[in-house]
Amino acid sequence: MIVHYGYLDASGEYFITVDDSKCSVCIEKGCIKACPKSIFMESENDYGEKVMMVKDEVRKMLKYICAECKPSVNRPPLPCVTACPYDAITHSW
Repeated sequence: MIVHYGYLDASGEYFITVDDSKCSVCIEKGCIKACPKSIFMESENDYGEKVMMVKDEVRKMLKYICAECKPSVNRPPLPCVTACPYDAITHSW
């Protein structure tokens, strides 16, 4: 299942998408550790499998919380995306 965390407002779309079929919250928990703002947490899906999710309290603030990681000419790729060995995470920006 593909889960979209975030929101749409007049200034744009701010979504982090996690593909549960690819995410297995690997032993290293790379995406959780890689995020400088600690927006991710481990959870369970409807089948009792461990998955990564965005914390509820930050979903409506991704535009601001994730600002320091947004791609630009001088910034490396998003840390959570590069830390995921299964390509389970994408961003709308």
